[in-house]
Amino acid sequence: MATKSGAQKNARKGGPEGEVVFKTSVSVRHALDRVFAVLVFVAAMIGLVVLAVLLVDIARDGIPRLSWAFITSFPSVLPQNSGIYPALLGSLWLLGLTAIISVPLGIGAATYLEEYAPDNWLTRLIEVNISNLAGVPSIIYGLLGLGIFVNLLGSVTGGQSIVSGALTLTLLILPVIIIATREALRTIPGVVREGGYALGATRWEVIWSHLLPMALPGALTGTILALSRAIGETAPLIVVGAATYITFAPDSPLSAYSALPIQIYSWVSQPQPAFQTAAAAGIVVLMVVLLLTNSVAIWLRNKYQRRG
Repeated sequence: MATKSGAQKNARKGGPEGEVVFKTSVSVRHALDRVFAVLVFVAAMIGLVVLAVLLVDIARDGIPRLSWAFITSFPSVLPQNSGIYPALLGSLWLLGLTAIISVPLGIGAATYLEEYAPDNWLTRLIEVNISNLAGVPSIIYGLLGLGIFVNLLGSVTGGQSIVSGALTLTLLILPVIIIATREALRTIPGVVREGGYALGATRWEVIWSHLLPMALPGALTGTILALSRAIGETAPLIVVGAATYITFAPDSPLSAYSALPIQIYSWVSQPQPAFQTAAAAGIVVLMVVLLLTNSVAIWLRNKYQRRG
């Protein structure tokens, strides 16, 4: 064995050299800790500054264009007469249907995989594929929705309709909801399950009365992120047939439709500066819709967190 150095011997004996080495190592660790704190703070500030610059730039261009007439008017070839009414209704239809379909499916799938599914090769294969699907480009989901919901099931979904768009967005965000809900269920201590079983409750009763209420804040966090992604998607909606220019308001799930991101994209593509201003105003409206819907979900999440 190699002989220990004098500093190491003194450190074990508590000698002066050992105290110096110990104090030096502690000061270095504290310095590294401060450096790391500064780095993560700078990283956070960079993101916030970029976001603030974008918001200020969009608000400066778009707010002067905002008016009740802009919100309640239909698109027009004249930029000063263009509005977002059909696109706004289309986005609200899509957001509502996507939430109604995806949230029960996502939470149900996560509950089955976490609480019921056996630990075998098939379950592990499904888990790996769900994780991989969360990173698939949205255009791929658009092509899948075109093949299944528009072409194959067109007689049921109405073809290029709001239902087809909502089902396509559901496929897009389901992996995020499933992964977030499973992680929330995993954080619940096992004693909660064991206590319920010891009192004679069935597995379903334990899940319904204890596990789901405790996991709901985490599941809602995943839902907020997923719906925020869905409301801003353009590529899959274009693929499944969302219109870039319609002169009527969608009044049923089987109607043809447009959406705010598609309308904004259409205006940005126009060369007239007035259309660019209308696009900025449309972005402001889209952000307001996103903030309002997320606020409801955040309120529900905080409500269940307080109960827990």
